[in-house]
Amino acid sequence: MGYAVVLGEALVDLLDAECDGAPVFRQAIGGGPLNVAVAVARLGGRVQFVGSLGDDVLAGRIRAFLEAAGVGLDGVVTAAVPTALAVATHSGAEPEFRFYGEPPSYGLLTADDLDVGLVEGADVLYCGSVVLLCPAVLAAARRAWATAGALRVFDPNVRPRLLDGPDALAGLRETVAEFAASAHLVKLSAADARLLYPGEPVEGVAAYLRELGAATVVVTLGPDGAVVAAADGDPVRVPAPKVRAVDATGAGDSVMGALVAELLVDGEATDPAEWHRRLAFALRVAGLVCESPGGATAMPTRDEVLRRFTD
Repeated sequence: MGYAVVLGEALVDLLDAECDGAPVFRQAIGGGPLNVAVAVARLGGRVQFVGSLGDDVLAGRIRAFLEAAGVGLDGVVTAAVPTALAVATHSGAEPEFRFYGEPPSYGLLTADDLDVGLVEGADVLYCGSVVLLCPAVLAAARRAWATAGALRVFDPNVRPRLLDGPDALAGLRETVAEFAASAHLVKLSAADARLLYPGEPVEGVAAYLRELGAATVVVTLGPDGAVVAAADGDPVRVPAPKVRAVDATGAGDSVMGALVAELLVDGEATDPAEWHRRLAFALRVAGLVCESPGGATAMPTRDEVLRRFTD
């Protein structure tokens, strides 16, 4: 089996919780791409994380966590800044994030920092998330995207609080179109789709991204499952399993991680039915993640998924 490269952010989440009846924040290792990398590793795939980390004790904890999870750090660079924080609050199972840290520790990877050999040797390349709002990392992602002979996977993972007005949203929409045009797989959430393409049904968004050039598009719908548009057929809805959800942090990232892990095992699927099977498995991974608090720490192994969903 080859390996995947995941290019994106790693940071520390502060998750709202309670202690003795008082509101507190619980520290957790986070970042959407970090969650993806951990999910791939937990599901048995080889994966290298590429990005920038700070130089403080929190960055040390991120490194130790990734190493313990089996994620390679050959493409990580260190910047002399504190680790960025994402404060998450909940009105239900879905978290809302506000980010702190200037400059953000995750936004300092440059195109010159990129380990081109590492990217060239990968079987799957993931790019996406909030780092694409950082010009330096966007340039690095573009270089990686152009370099890779790998299957290219993209996830916009939009965070509205980081978008400074309509011009920023328009710029992000252009970036999404740029990467989607040559992607083998695009994954986005229904919330991403609503923000990027207001008024469009998710099936229409999936079809549009395929028209731009994406080979396969997956739109996650939370407890309602996901839509997949593959080959030349109409978009199809795949249901999610029934679970006892307590925290949806990292659920969408786990879908992405599971799909990357499947690409490492079997390569790109050409039959829409095979994509439906892979997506059904990925939704089971996400369901299990939702049954535990946290994001990266909740990523399950393949055996744990098979034991939880036996049918």
